[in-house]
Formats: sequence, C-alpha cells, structure tokens
Amino acid sequence: MPTFATRQAMVEAMRRMLDLGLSQGTSGNLSVRTGSGFLVTPSGIPAEQLSPDDLVPMDFDGHWDHPLAPSSEWRFHRDILAARPEIGAVVHAHPPYATGFAICGREIPAVHYMIAMAGGPTIRCAPYAPYGTQRLSDFALDALEGRSACLLANHGMIATGPNLSKAMWLAVEVEALCRQYAIALQVGAPVVLSDAEVAETVERFKSYGPREKSGH
Repeated sequence: MPTFATRQAMVEAMRRMLDLGLSQGTSGNLSVRTGSGFLVTPSGIPAEQLSPDDLVPMDFDGHWDHPLAPSSEWRFHRDILAARPEIGAVVHAHPPYATGFAICGREIPAVHYMIAMAGGPTIRCAPYAPYGTQRLSDFALDALEGRSACLLANHGMIATGPNLSKAMWLAVEVEALCRQYAIALQVGAPVVLSDAEVAETVERFKSYGPREKSGH
C-alpha cells in the first residue's frame, strides 16, 4: 500500500512542475513504483487541486480500482516501470524548450557534458504517435533504451530516475540543457563533445545528483 508520504511527495512534485514552468494547466503527469504496481496521477485534475487521495494505484496489467481515471499516459508509465526495474519514478512534462525541440523532431546532441545525466551522448526524440496510445509507449521505450530521458515528437519530454526526487531533478536538467542548446544555436555553431568524452562523464555521474537525507 503506498504510504501517505509517497502520495504527498507526488502532489508536491506536480505543483513544483507548475512553479518551475515544466507544465501548464492539466498537462504533465508522473508515477512512482509501489511494490507490485505503481501510483500515477489522475486524468484532468489541475495540480493546484490535486490531493494525495486522488492518486490512482495501478497494477502492471493496467487495472485500477479508483473513482478517478489514471492519466491518459498511464501506458508509458506502466511500460517504462515494467521494462526497467532500476527505474522507480517517471516524470512527463511539456516544458517550452524541450517541447520546442520535440516539435522539430530533433534530438539533443552532446553540446554540454551535463547530457551524461541522461545516460549517453544524445537525448533521443521518439517519433510522433497520438497521446495515450500503445504506439507512443512503444516509441518512448525505444527512445529510452540505454537512457533515462527522451523527447516525444510534437509532444514533450520524459525523465526517469530511481526515485521521484531524481526523476524531477533530471526533468529540470533536461529542460535547462535544451534551453542552453537553443541559445547556442542562435549564437553560432554548437561544438559537440565526442562519445568518449561523454562516456567518461557518464561514469563520473553514477554518484552524481540529489541525495536523500539519511535522517542521522
């Protein structure tokens, strides 16, 4: 059974996404692994109205028993968590710079060493598919192969992590990287780091990122 603390953290994360400009209105959703299933945000509830009881428990067969329907994007939340046991949380958002590149169907190259936070020398852009469909989920899984973040063509971005705080951190960092790349393209020709340079940083990043307090 998901704890109240987990539910409250998800509500706070949804509100933080609005405050950070990662999402607008009822866009954006997130999920957290909970034992044999996961908890996902509901469909159509604005973040400022969301309460811990509104979060929808689901199993990996796609079943739920809750007064509210899960996010229309529950399929890729389920499929990512089912396929990637190291992932504990999934964040989906429509931030302006990441979505701008997604609208152009462009992946993000290694123009800054921080790209290593996503696991490799690119942040891929999955092909377009209608929201909420199995096809979109399949495309997202492919784009996330060996990565912890991706763009979704004409849609937005996905960031993942072993826990919610790291998934949120990655979502913020991906949007920052996309903003920097957009500025660099206006200034001139961005210099792309080599795969070897990125691989070295990927190794160094294995102990990088936000840490949970131990309570001691």
